[in-house]
Amino acid sequence: MSKGKLIVLEGIDGSGKSAQYRRLCARFERDGIAYHHIVFPRYERDSSALIRMYLGGQFGLRPSDVNAYAASTFYAVDRYASYCEDWGKLYENGGLIISDRYTTSNAVHQGSKLPDDELPDFFEWLSDLEYRKMGLPAPDLVIYLDVDLETSLRRMRRREAKNHTHADIHEKDTQYLARCLHTADMACRHYGWTRIPFLKDGAERDVDEKNAEIYRIILDSIQK
Repeated sequence: MSKGKLIVLEGIDGSGKSAQYRRLCARFERDGIAYHHIVFPRYERDSSALIRMYLGGQFGLRPSDVNAYAASTFYAVDRYASYCEDWGKLYENGGLIISDRYTTSNAVHQGSKLPDDELPDFFEWLSDLEYRKMGLPAPDLVIYLDVDLETSLRRMRRREAKNHTHADIHEKDTQYLARCLHTADMACRHYGWTRIPFLKDGAERDVDEKNAEIYRIILDSIQK
């Protein structure tokens, strides 16, 4: 059988990614489309131990205390373990995989630690590491949920208050988040990701209206 399809949903915190991911899964189930869903990082698994240490500040209290290349390997190992343990055989046998974050998150969050002129090489290093050296599949489609910094921060703080959670070292650093948005813009251009804007004419778009657009894009991709 031919290999499957890997669809990735990407966006910084506060972009509405989790809400869109849940709605997409519900649509696939409603329409009888077989799929497998994955979410990264897998905080509950042993393979994410270094990620948890990093985000918890055990290697430094600022994101920049761990360089982009070293931090990227923490996340790559978790993805490799996931592929081996969970979804690799399904994908190899033609299955549809929907992923909440992927290598794409390293491009955005770790790439933000580097100056602009180093980003093209970093983006290519990421692809070479995970898709060639480690043998993980490259996404067939990446949908990037584009949000502005003010909206992202407001939504994150509201989520923290609602869930009684605390921000990790990424979420606490406003300058870092601003840099992530800039880096994401460069990654979109470099890799050819599909953007879904959070706002329309200065107002927040309806969640279901955005979801319908995303779903149409995904159906077009998996039917090719």
